[in-house]
Amino acid sequence: MRRPLPTSIFALILLHPYTLGQAAPSSTSDEHKDLKPCTIYNPSNGNFYDLNTITVHRLENHKKVHKDDRSESWHARGWDYGMNFTMNFCAPVIEDLSKDGVEGIKGDAVKNISAFYQVGHKTYSIGQASTEPLFRGRKLTLNYTDGSPCDEETSRLSTRKEKDHEKDDDDDDDDDDADEDDKDDRKSHKSRPSKPNPRRKSSLISFLCDRDSLAPKAHISFIGASPDQCTYFFEARSMAACGGVIAAQQSLSPGGVFGVIALIAAAVYLLGGIAYQRTVMHQRGWRQLPNYTLWAGIFGFLNASVPQLSGDV
Repeated sequence: MRRPLPTSIFALILLHPYTLGQAAPSSTSDEHKDLKPCTIYNPSNGNFYDLNTITVHRLENHKKVHKDDRSESWHARGWDYGMNFTMNFCAPVIEDLSKDGVEGIKGDAVKNISAFYQVGHKTYSIGQASTEPLFRGRKLTLNYTDGSPCDEETSRLSTRKEKDHEKDDDDDDDDDDADEDDKDDRKSHKSRPSKPNPRRKSSLISFLCDRDSLAPKAHISFIGASPDQCTYFFEARSMAACGGVIAAQQSLSPGGVFGVIALIAAAVYLLGGIAYQRTVMHQRGWRQLPNYTLWAGIFGFLNASVPQLSGDV
């Protein structure tokens, strides 16, 4: 008969927190809490996205550090929109915009522009740099805000329409008394709010996965703009939007990794061989070692040859 397990083992099993249905403490939130800038983890599919691979960096001494380094930021053609766009991902554009200036942007903010376009000799910013991509459902997006003030032409047109509409109403109400019109004008003048801060241009980039190895790292397409020319929409195709596994920080060198593997293999060989020789072959003493005859012959040969070599010398 088999001996029953000690009661202490059952006590340990019952008291172990994981056997009580308690989930092991999830380290997912801790692992992805301190992500690098311009990276994001999607818990819905378990993929990790790093947009730093398509960021254009400034050249050092006007020379390329790597073969694939770009000498200019990414471009998107506006086609029938009448203007082209220049942008970078998670970093300011590498073009120098401080010489000619940017509409509505002053000081050091000019050096932090991530997207812009030019009309004639004027440059308009459509967003400051942002290193925080986010998911809108399943869509990976990047949003730039605080660009140049929105074009006032649209607001001027809307103001004219409102004035024309008010003028038509005044024509229809010619029978009203002049005193009542004066009172209404005074009330509307008093209730008119102060001029708010100007709205500023922004851009929204939606990323799509592109696994074509022959395609460039990123291809940007202009989708459209809002009627008031305050928000611009783009689509970026890149392999960086395909996601992957987080690259764990390697603490050991390649030689250290090989050494660990060799030690594990040696331990498995030694312990497994001893277990086999002891349980199956019923060996005892030194004969429990795996391949005892081989190793005994090697050591015997060395013991016999070393004194002979020393005597010849």
